[in-house]
Amino acid sequence: MAKVSASILSADFTRLRDEIEDVESAGVDFIHLDVMDGIFVPNLTFGPFIAKAVRSLTKLPLDAHLMIINPIKYVEEFRRAGCEYIVFHPEAKSPVSDTIERIKDVGAKPGLAINPETPLDMILPFLKDLKWVLVMSVNPGFAGQSFMSVSIPKLKRLMELKEKEGFDYIIAVDGGINSKTAPIVRDAGAEVLVSASFIFGAEDRKRAVELLKGESNTPSVSPLKG
Repeated sequence: MAKVSASILSADFTRLRDEIEDVESAGVDFIHLDVMDGIFVPNLTFGPFIAKAVRSLTKLPLDAHLMIINPIKYVEEFRRAGCEYIVFHPEAKSPVSDTIERIKDVGAKPGLAINPETPLDMILPFLKDLKWVLVMSVNPGFAGQSFMSVSIPKLKRLMELKEKEGFDYIIAVDGGINSKTAPIVRDAGAEVLVSASFIFGAEDRKRAVELLKGESNTPSVSPLKG
C-alpha cells in the first residue's frame, strides 16, 4: 500500500499547527516541504526557519524538496532544522555527487528529483546512493497544476531497477496527485504520493488520504474548499 506525504504548500500558514495536526490525524506518513528560492524555480516559499517550526509540530518524517540553485550550501541547515530526507535537482549548480555525500555526512537521507523533461538517464549513476527519488508529474514551482503522464514510464523503470538491482530508494511522485491519478501512479510503482491541494482542500481529509493510499473504493472527494 502506498504512503502519503502532505505538502504544506497548500496549508493555511496562519494556523499551521492545526493544519499539520489535522493531516497527521488523517493518516499521512510524511510532511513534504517545498523549498523554492525564486531562482531555480519562479516561485519563492520558505527556508530552514519554517522547516524547524514544522519539526516542532510533528514527529512525522520531513522530506524537504529543495528547488534551489545551490542546495549543497543549505544541506546542513535543513538537517539541523529536522529534515530526514533532503531532495534536490541534478540541474542545480551543486555537483550531484558532492551534494549527496554532504547530505549523508550530516546524517540525512539523500534524494534526487526529476522534472518532466529530465531524462531518467541523468540520475542513473546515482541511484545506488539514494534513499528517495522524486518523480515530478508537473513542472516544479506551483501547486494546483495538472498531472503529466510523462512521469509514468519513469515510475515503472525506477521500480524495475529497484527490484533488479536491490536499490533501497523510495519512489515518490509529486504533482497533480488526486483520486483519479493516484491509482495510475500506484500501479506504475509509486510508493509515496505527495499531495498539496487535494489533501488540504478536502472537506474530509481522512477520506482524501485513504483515496490516495488506495484504502477507499470511493471514486472522488467532494466538495472541495476554495
